[in-house]
Order: sequence, then structure tokens, then C-alpha cells
Amino acid sequence: MLNIHNLSISFQGEYLFEDLTFKLVNGDRIGLIGKNGAGKSTMLKILAKELEPDSGQIASNKELKIGFLKQDIDFVMGRNVLQESYEAFTEIKQLEAQIENINLELAERTDYESDSYNQLMIDLNEIQHQYEIIGGYNYQGETEKILQGLGFNRDDFEKLTDTFSGGWRMRIELAKLLLQNNDVLLLDEPTNHLDIESIIWLEGFLKNYSGAVVIVSHDKMFLDNVTNRTIEISLGRIYDYPKPYSKYLVLREELKTQQLASQKNQQKQIEQTEKLIEKFRAKASKATMAQSLIKKLDKIERIEVDEDDTSVMTLNFPVSITPGKVVIEVENVEKNYGDKKVLSAINLLIERNSKTAFVGQNGQGKSTLAKIIVGELEYNGHLKLGHNVQIAYFAQNQAEYLDGSKTVLDTMIDAANETNRSKVRDILGSFLFRGDEVDKYVRVLSGGERNRLALAKLMLQPFNVLVMDEPTNHLDIKSKNVLKEALKRFEGTLVLVSHDRDFLQGLTKTVFEFKDHNIKEYLGDIDYYLEQRKVENLREVERKTVVKNHPKATNKQSYEDQKKLKSLNNKLSNVESKINQLEKEIKEIDVELETNYDAVVSDPKFFDNYQAKKNELEDCMEKWEAIQLEIDDL
Repeated sequence: MLNIHNLSISFQGEYLFEDLTFKLVNGDRIGLIGKNGAGKSTMLKILAKELEPDSGQIASNKELKIGFLKQDIDFVMGRNVLQESYEAFTEIKQLEAQIENINLELAERTDYESDSYNQLMIDLNEIQHQYEIIGGYNYQGETEKILQGLGFNRDDFEKLTDTFSGGWRMRIELAKLLLQNNDVLLLDEPTNHLDIESIIWLEGFLKNYSGAVVIVSHDKMFLDNVTNRTIEISLGRIYDYPKPYSKYLVLREELKTQQLASQKNQQKQIEQTEKLIEKFRAKASKATMAQSLIKKLDKIERIEVDEDDTSVMTLNFPVSITPGKVVIEVENVEKNYGDKKVLSAINLLIERNSKTAFVGQNGQGKSTLAKIIVGELEYNGHLKLGHNVQIAYFAQNQAEYLDGSKTVLDTMIDAANETNRSKVRDILGSFLFRGDEVDKYVRVLSGGERNRLALAKLMLQPFNVLVMDEPTNHLDIKSKNVLKEALKRFEGTLVLVSHDRDFLQGLTKTVFEFKDHNIKEYLGDIDYYLEQRKVENLREVERKTVVKNHPKATNKQSYEDQKKLKSLNNKLSNVESKINQLEKEIKEIDVELETNYDAVVSDPKFFDNYQAKKNELEDCMEKWEAIQLEIDDL
């Protein structure tokens, strides 16, 4: 299907990888792994023919269709979800246009007996036949099926794509790829913006996909569930084994152990031969034998042990000053949107040096409470920070706040102060930004490199309390482990929002489950929590939906309700984000009115704009209430 031979590419005079050879065949579901910056996304771009390699060949069938899901995508403004999704059917849309043109011409003509009119009828019949063969009469239903599988509701189909967040736009792009009947799918971090239900749906789709799939992902469970082959890019080489990720790690370790044993035995034989050569050289009668042994030694093919890329970021979170015993005290905190509550009567006490995990389904208020704690959201109730508390916050989309037009070095210098500006290069070096890499523009960094840069920025501020919301997004598996170990060593207070059981294991001592807008405390680690909930993993917790007041509901009804509930929660989250933004903007205007009234009202459009924002906020409140009522009904 696709043969890659002696592929090489370099940047700034250094090879990213060199002379790589492998092939893809039908049924391959490959996990392409490696550390951030190893060349995974670059390899996908080369396979998609978006980037030319320095040397090497890629041979394939002329009619081979390749679909590529990138980390960053652009949409044409003005299309709704269905219209954008229909862009997947280029040939069908062309045939539709031809059919429409012929029908228009036929409607205007009256020369029914002419040869040209007859030819139009023949052309129309042939085009309609071709249209039917390639699925022209089925593509709309198939599109709706795929979109619903990825979490869209029918109500979303007519909405403009530019009203959706980046994560939902990524789902539209993924839907287009899945609809195109490509022979090869190249997926770069496909699960980053998907909730649990959509990830499980995608897993099922890819397992039954007949073509070849190459997936770049740091989600170990997803790789294990989907892939049947693993290719690791490390130090410019590849290691290719017909095993999913976890089995590949075991197999590679076994092979490395065998290599070490074989190398050790070979070295013993070489040393013995060298001793004999030295011994025989001293005797003229044995000179011929010595020469024979030297030739034999020269012909030995030395066993090499696969070299690992052991470079990892160096990460330590220093505690600025010692805070009081009680760090965060939350009493009867509620988050209201209109007459409805997201969080209801939340009571929480976090003590110095504790490590706490927030878990639960999407949309249950984990990130909301984290933002309340760090002062990003308004709320009702009481929240008190302890004596000498200094909070650092790593948001779920932290990397998106970075300015793509700045270099890595400029990003850090602009965030530094007089006392730590001289340490910027040392900090960057510890996060693997060394030499010329500090001059890279942020826009060309991989997702994992951006997250590393965001973590590096965190080191420029003093803190003794660390609140982190999904910090492992985009990080490679080694970097995840480094971050986990650094958080274990952290002597301050940690609040961690995460869906990653592996990351949470052995890290936190208390778990708060968010459910039905309340929280429940479990005094143990993540394994204790799962044991108490009688489930094996966080996926089961997050996908579990109880259908109230419907004891006789069938499995099919329950599944439909779950799909609808998931879509409603996603819509609710988007509305909440808009409300938070509007509340913040209105509050800023109110402050301006109090402090600088004359200058503000001198703008003739000021009050119109001010009222427009208030009206928009009121509309959002009503929309939030309507969505919440639907959720409550379910």
C-alpha cells in the first residue's frame, strides 16, 4: 500500500531522522510514538505529502487516498456543521453541481427531439448512475451518523462552525476524514479534545477500519485498545514491532536484555581471542596462527545494543514560603448561572502539603471549582485562602495562551522579572530548550513542546500551592513521568484535575468526586477511590449515566439518553465559558465607570455597547437555564 524507503529529513543542519524504511499495509493500526520533538508530526506531514523529505522515496498506488488530521486546523468562515462536513465528499459535490446544471438546462429547452437534448439526457443518466455508485444518495445520513458518534446533537448541525471551540472544530475535521473512505488515516493526537464517550466510539470505528491507520498519541489506553503495531522514533532511528504499545514496551525491554547478554558473551570471546593473538605473536612458529586469528577477529560483526533517548526535562517545583496549616477553606460555595447552579453548597478544606485529585464526568464542575480557587470566577459563598498562600495555576488550555509570534526565549523573558530574568536560559535548558531551540517561534512548536514551555513559565513565579487542570495533555509519556515524579517531590500543596489514572496513581492522597453538582471525599489514593466505586478505571466512572425515573428503560433508550446528555453538557460548557467572559468584561467596565467616569462616557457609543453586553449576558443566562432544564429532565 505505502512503501517508505531510506527517508531522511534535517532541520538547521541536524538530522531529525535518517534512512528510515518501513511499509504500511491494509489492516495496520500503527501507534507512532516518541518523545516530544522526535519527529512524529513531521513524519505524518511527509506521509501526507505536505512536507518534502531531504532524501528517500515513498512509493504507493496512484489512486491511494490519504486523510490527515492535524493538531492545528483552519476552517472557512460562514459554513454550518453539516456544510463543512459535506466538504468531505468532493466528487459527490461535483456530480451534484453537474446534475443541477443539466436539469436547469433541460428545464429551459424545448427542442425535445434534437440530438443535443437527447445527449443531455444520456449525460444526466450516466452522471446519476455514477452518483449512486459512489454513495450520493446515502452520504447525508452517513454524515449525521458520524457527527452524532463524535458527540454532536442534531440541534448543532445548522450552527456555524466559527461558533464552536477549537475542540469541537477538531471533531468536525475528524468526521470529514472518517467520511472520506481514505485508504490511509494519519491522526495526530485525535483524542486530545474528545470526551470519554467519543473516545470509546472512535476506538470502535478504528478497530473495524479496513485501511491503514497511523496514530500519534500519548494516551496509553487508547493505543492499547486500537493499535496492532508500534513504531517508535528515537534518536533518528525507528523501532518497529507488531505489538500494541504496552506489549511493545515489554518486548523491546526483553530484546534489549538479550542484546546486552549477547554483547557480553561476544566481548568475552573477543578478549580471549586477543589474548591468544598476543601469546602467539611472541613465537615465530605461531605467527601464522596469530594472523589467522586477527583476520577472524576483524570479520566479527560487533553486536550493538539499541540506544535509548534518555534526555528528559529536569523538573522541580520549589516552595516559595511556608503557608499556614489551612491553605484553602471553602464554605457553602455555589456557582450560579441565572436561577440554576453548577456547584451547590460545596464545603472543602485543604491543608498544607496535601495532594488532592478532582475526578468525575465532564461538565460536573471540576475545572469550575479550580478556577474559583485561583480567583478566575465569581461565586456565591465563602472562600478563604490561608496565611502566606501563593497560588500558581496551570489551566487545561494553558498552551493556547502562548503568543505564536514570539520566540521561546522572548516568551520567557517577557514573563520574567528583574530577579529571575538571568535564570531564563537555565530554566529553558532544564525543559529541553537548548541552543538554537530557544529561537524557535512558538507557532512551530509541537503540542508537547508548548506544554513544556507553559510549565517553564510557571517556574518564573513564586508559589506554595499548585492548581493544575489536565497538565498532561500533549506531553509524551516520558515527560508525563517526569512531571509526576516532580509533583511527588513537591513539598507544597497540590490540587490536580485529571482523567489519567496512571498519572494519578501514587500521586494524590485524597480524591474528591464531582457528581450532580456536589462533591464527595474519599480519603485514599485513586486506586482506593476506584475500589470504593467498584469500577476498574476512570473511564467507567466518567461514562456511567444513571437514567432517573425510567426503571424499565431499554439499553437502547439508555444509550440515546447518554448521547443526548453528553451533547447537552458540551453545549452547557460552551455557554458557561461565554457567560464567564461577559461577566469579566462587564465587571471591568463597572470598575472603569467608578474610577474614570468622565473619560469613559465621552465615547458616544459607550452606553450602547455596555447595554449590548448586558443583553447578551441575559440571553446566555436564559440559554444556560434552558439547557440545564433539559439536563435535569434526563
